[in-house]
Amino acid sequence: MRTQAGAPLSRRRFLALSAAGAATGAASLSGCAMQVSNGVSGPGETVTVMATAEDLSPELIKQAQKDIGVKIRTVLFSTSKLIAMMTNGNPPDLVRGIGAVDAPYYAARGVMEDLDPYFAKSSVLRVDDLDPVNDLWRYDGRSQGKGPRYGMAKDFSQDSMFWYNTALFDQAGVDYPPELEPVTYEEWLDTAKRLTRRRKGQTTVFGGSYNGVSTIDMLAGLTVSAGGSLFTDDFSRVDFTSPEARKALGWYIEYCRTKVGPSIVQPDPNAWDGPTFQANRLAMSNSGYWLGGLINADKKLAPLARLAPAPVFQGGKRISPCQAGTGFWIPSKSHNKDAAWRVFEWFFGEAPAKARASGGWGIPTLKSLRPLMPAQESYQKRVLKVQEAELKHYSVIAFTPYATADSLLGLFNQIAPAAMNGEMSVDILARRLNSAMNDQLKRGKEQVG
Repeated sequence: MRTQAGAPLSRRRFLALSAAGAATGAASLSGCAMQVSNGVSGPGETVTVMATAEDLSPELIKQAQKDIGVKIRTVLFSTSKLIAMMTNGNPPDLVRGIGAVDAPYYAARGVMEDLDPYFAKSSVLRVDDLDPVNDLWRYDGRSQGKGPRYGMAKDFSQDSMFWYNTALFDQAGVDYPPELEPVTYEEWLDTAKRLTRRRKGQTTVFGGSYNGVSTIDMLAGLTVSAGGSLFTDDFSRVDFTSPEARKALGWYIEYCRTKVGPSIVQPDPNAWDGPTFQANRLAMSNSGYWLGGLINADKKLAPLARLAPAPVFQGGKRISPCQAGTGFWIPSKSHNKDAAWRVFEWFFGEAPAKARASGGWGIPTLKSLRPLMPAQESYQKRVLKVQEAELKHYSVIAFTPYATADSLLGLFNQIAPAAMNGEMSVDILARRLNSAMNDQLKRGKEQVG
């Protein structure tokens, strides 16, 4: 879910670290050494899982006990709690995380178990069956997407893709986007302006929502789409003043200034796109395939809703990244790694994975489970056609290991509103973002060493 309590946040709650908290956490975590365990767990084990309520329901915990004979004890996900448990020598056995941004941060600090030996022995999770999105959970000591596997995504979406409501397009007399070819970001924003409806100073229909899972990760992807990179080659700095990053930043600020969709200067009262799209008050939502879980359950909305490819900047590069890849990882100091791996296998490759695949709430991260994706209705077949064509445009957009996405987002949300309200130029905003974020990244690099 995307929530908006004054700022666009992840639909799957991001790390709640402030800039200061990130520094404290990094210093605390960096002393943990890695260990490797290759044993086999037995029944009757207890595995402590740090997760959110939506990750593991009480019913699913009972099912685990029945299916694999492992008892799951849950701890509500909290970064401060995680740091405390790890520094006290009693870490959880499994921890939920956002692969797109968490994997390099924690792997660089040596606190994640290298899972390659487990994958090599598993008959449930075969490496040749892993969707490429799982490369978000790889880190080679320098860059994300290569090297050992430290976790796995439970499902995913290509989060720059967008859904649109054909009824609202028809009412506005606007042509639908092409089915398999991308519109440009410039065209998307122009269309959003044409679809927006206002009455007595209030927005009654948002033309389009474009905030990504995290604004920072989204801007990194937009910069790659424009032909550049937000981060330097060693990921130690950002440069919003480069032509490509400036183009990406300028586009997003224009989106916010025109108020065609939700942002931190115009929050959606529903807090996320789902209810607003369902109420026919949002014409386009860049939520990716996962929103199909909600759409499929609404028999009036489903025939009207269509999925479109990720846009591309005019003259830019066609990419379609995943900005989340939510899943689990095993702390290197877990006392129960083998039982944790058995839960890991079950959650990602057995009954829970099959149920998620058939629900439409994300693309399965095992290629062998793709036939379970909803395809009974004609509108579901149309969505699958678009989604399957889009998969070939997926690539990992590497994120910095030197700061959490949330700490950078906090800085962005402090500085950017003035530009969104037309009180600061984009060029001044770019320089101020560079100054604030690069100070944060410098401190993070010093902690990692």
